[in-house]
Amino acid sequence: MAEAGNSGREVMLYLGLGSNLGDKRQNLLDAVKRLDMAFAVHYDALSDFVQTEPWGFESDDLFLNAAVRYRLSVPRGTCMNAFAHEILRKCKAVEAEMGRTGKPEYDSEGKRIYRSRVIDIDILLLGDFRIDDNDLKIPHPFMRERDFVMIPLRQIASRHTMDSLFM
Repeated sequence: MAEAGNSGREVMLYLGLGSNLGDKRQNLLDAVKRLDMAFAVHYDALSDFVQTEPWGFESDDLFLNAAVRYRLSVPRGTCMNAFAHEILRKCKAVEAEMGRTGKPEYDSEGKRIYRSRVIDIDILLLGDFRIDDNDLKIPHPFMRERDFVMIPLRQIASRHTMDSLFM
């Protein structure tokens, strides 16, 4: 996924990471290592780890969150929708490898049910690409509401990138 030669373009991928079970710090480090392997490139920037309260559910287990940036090459002629879904597949594979099970659950009113987890990997941004599919939304639709996303993201994203979120 990292190699495109001279015929492609680079795109910045921003991921949000979170863990509130087990050795949270090690879980985040392990996730980044696995993502490096999945994308065949070392991350470009990694935020500080930020401890936060659970969002959307009750738990005694605090989260440790971070943001990570990858500089990926998109080969010329690549469908960005397919490229984004391949990134999602790789993120879900890393989550599964680390022990995360199950699919998202929803209550009778259609609201998402959140639970404690070893690892959570969310696609926040993929360059200026926008997608609104049932299984993938970029930019992440709730990131502006979540300090546990925005605090680490501000550490690694350019001012231009952050400004574009609020236009």
